[in-house]
Amino acid sequence: MNDKPFDRHAGQVVLIVDDVPENLAVLHDALDESGYTVLVANNGAAALERVRQVVPDVILLDAVMPGMDGFDVCRRLRADIATRAVPIIFMTGLTETEHVVAAFDAGGTDYVTKPVRQSEVLARIASHLHTARLMHQARSALDAFGNAVLAVTPHDGRIVWQTPLARQWMEHWFGADHDGAGTPPQLAAWLAAGPAQPLTVIRGSARLVFTAADTRSSEQWMIVLREESDTARVQALMALFRLTQRESEVLHWVIQGKTNRDIGDILGMSPRTVNKHLEHVFDKLGVETRTAAATLATNRIRAA
Repeated sequence: MNDKPFDRHAGQVVLIVDDVPENLAVLHDALDESGYTVLVANNGAAALERVRQVVPDVILLDAVMPGMDGFDVCRRLRADIATRAVPIIFMTGLTETEHVVAAFDAGGTDYVTKPVRQSEVLARIASHLHTARLMHQARSALDAFGNAVLAVTPHDGRIVWQTPLARQWMEHWFGADHDGAGTPPQLAAWLAAGPAQPLTVIRGSARLVFTAADTRSSEQWMIVLREESDTARVQALMALFRLTQRESEVLHWVIQGKTNRDIGDILGMSPRTVNKHLEHVFDKLGVETRTAAATLATNRIRAA
């Protein structure tokens, strides 16, 4: 009878990439004893071949190797959709700031310094696998409910995954050749500046709005997409508040900050007629001012 207790790491695959056999052996034994399934590669080319056969759950990657170094290996892994979201922990004796920055610029998730301490490596792996598991659960839920959400890496704005609806909108707005890897310039600049306020991309009467939903993680930020248009908003206002089409059109332009004269010019009616429609809008919304009407309508649309 096997008395070994169930190990929570069983089935999780770790790839170790290092050109020093002694390092491979030490890490292999420590990870194997902790219940991980361990793969090894002693150079960059072998590592890329390994991940084509089996995509690991996490990668321990030596930064300095002959031939293809770890930074180049990491960039190639991040360029491949199959390995784009796999946590990559660099192992390096290079502690200078520029080398640490280079690791993150290449797409690294974390780093440990050599000589590596087994307990530290195991703790880092467990932490990143836990985060990756939560991310996977969140993605599955978002996919199931048809949300338009994408995730980016904070340090470089790289898109690491997106729901089907988000991919559809990104392709429609930024080109059919958009493969999900390249970040459009407008989105990249917004992310680099710190996404405190929503980003709105405008095309004619349509708008694609990006909102930062969760920026607490140092590994991935969650960005929610919302597609808007004048026609869609008018229809939404009609449904939410039981307005006529004209009343909805007037309220829509009030939300946009237009005056009665401006609205009259847009809709082809006199400012007096606009005001009459607005009185009906105030009555149906239970408010008394333009600002209150615009605020209430905007909040209800967002909630819906």
